[in-house]
Amino acid sequence: MTRPIGIFDSGYGGLTVFRSIAEQLPQYDYLYLGDNSRAPYGNRSFDTVHEYTLECVEWFFRMGCPLVILACNTASAKALRTIQQKDLPQIAPKNRVLGVIRPTAEVIGNYTKTRHVGILGTRGTILSNSYCIEIGHFYPDIAVHQQMCPMWVPLVENGEHTSDGADYFVKKYLDELMGGAPDIDTLLLACTHYPLLTDKIRKYLPEHIQIVAQGDIVANSLAEYLTRHPEIDGRLTRNGTTRYFTTDDAAEFDMYATMFRGEAVRSEHTTL
Repeated sequence: MTRPIGIFDSGYGGLTVFRSIAEQLPQYDYLYLGDNSRAPYGNRSFDTVHEYTLECVEWFFRMGCPLVILACNTASAKALRTIQQKDLPQIAPKNRVLGVIRPTAEVIGNYTKTRHVGILGTRGTILSNSYCIEIGHFYPDIAVHQQMCPMWVPLVENGEHTSDGADYFVKKYLDELMGGAPDIDTLLLACTHYPLLTDKIRKYLPEHIQIVAQGDIVANSLAEYLTRHPEIDGRLTRNGTTRYFTTDDAAEFDMYATMFRGEAVRSEHTTL
């Protein structure tokens, strides 16, 4: 039986993170789950996101995963802490669940010179203030400026992110953020969908502003985590396999997932 690393997202976006993880750590086995039937999570309450995320984490555990990565900013912001502190000790004390916010917060200070960082995210991620709190722990001197971008995920998931119509909403949110914080020199894409909008985001920003995506950051952090925790690393199997699952229609998932993953995806339908 394989003991894979579980990669979770409410939909497709986590595949941009998984792409970096698989490139850096190709030897491991992986399971990817998209909870597409209940996506998006961005506008849902803390309790609902926790409930949905926990159900998915338990599914991973039943599938043999000792380690699960929440490659979803909303789930990381609204559910991770409760799962780690309250749920895991009860249901699987030897297993681990990690997110994408803390690894990003740990290194964001390496990117900014002005010490002004912009966070672009979903409504749920921004309202949680998770990035403000986590970055504040590591870099009290950094001013964090947040901007919710509620139209960006629908644009990406409907394949409209390269259209001329997408420019309006990209420019709108960037203007709102930069207009109130002109000293920003680093922009974090705090949603795994947003890397697909990078070309358009770049178009409406001054050249000196860095755009930071999370894929490589999370992959680097995972590699370091496994080195520090041989008790987890030793439980993982290494056959270089990947299986994809979705709670919605597999054929539709494959079409969009291929765009996010950067290679052909063949998924299976599952129920939780």
